[in-house]
Amino acid sequence: MALLLTRADVQAALTMADAIAAVEEAFRQQQQGTAQLPLRTPIRIPQHHGLVLFMPAYIGGMDALGMKVVTVYPDNPSQHGLPTILATVLLNDPRTGQLLAIMDGAYLTAMRTGAASGVATKYLARPDARVVGIFGAGIQARTQLMAMVAVRPITAARVYDPRADLADAFCREMSQALGISCVAVAEPRAAVEGCDIIITASTSKTPVFDGQWLAPGTHINGVGSHSPDARELDSLTIRRSKVVVDLRSAALAEAGDLIIPINAGEITADHIRAELGEIVAGAPGRSQADEITLFKSVGLAIQDVSTATRVYELARQKGIGQEIHL
Repeated sequence: MALLLTRADVQAALTMADAIAAVEEAFRQQQQGTAQLPLRTPIRIPQHHGLVLFMPAYIGGMDALGMKVVTVYPDNPSQHGLPTILATVLLNDPRTGQLLAIMDGAYLTAMRTGAASGVATKYLARPDARVVGIFGAGIQARTQLMAMVAVRPITAARVYDPRADLADAFCREMSQALGISCVAVAEPRAAVEGCDIIITASTSKTPVFDGQWLAPGTHINGVGSHSPDARELDSLTIRRSKVVVDLRSAALAEAGDLIIPINAGEITADHIRAELGEIVAGAPGRSQADEITLFKSVGLAIQDVSTATRVYELARQKGIGQEIHL
């Protein structure tokens, strides 16, 4: 028998603190060499503007085995009334290969991505960081802000989205949920200047702000773009930043924020200073108060599998989910 967990079940079981702890341990295990992490396999569906990604992983130190299938269809909201990102996670028993759980992966994806930024922020942002600037007002922006509040004494957020109504709704919801001031701003610059942490969680394929606006000491989490032809960050931002990635090989294959300036001769691959697992395992994070730091994430299956394993454990403890026979 396997446990079937809906989106509501995953939400009921998992807190951001749980997700951050699971993802941090996954990155530590990756650095220690216990994880098997093939590059994700993409299948593009051009006629429907779709992308399907197959993401397996095994984390020996956590005894976690599974795979996520995630789809990215930008036309879904306008044409089908569906979210842009849909996903399903299969979790297996590494001792026998038996299926343990089938769970909705869309909310889990947002949580584990927010958690990875939370881990990066824990090691790279200034300890006194209090104001967050956010580009985007979707589900990913929500979990990103949740993670910032979990690891830093955040008091305020400034949110920019081309759709002002979405930014307004986001701020109403998150102000109440997190107990912080959250204000929708009318111009991108207002989501950068005066902010200690900047999050780019948009669907833009071109830079969302000017790197000249960045103040010394800023930390950036770049999570929205994950294909070679898309970038949320301009070359100046990349050049000014100490760059940490989730995985070098994945970033150099998928992160347009880095690939585009590398191909233009503006930086080299050596501009990447470290992987997040190296930082978690003890390599230097932020070294100076005025340093600009950047975590560029494309997303790794170890994040999904570690978080799914924790969801499964919590669901069993709390009696959440439905047993099914296949």
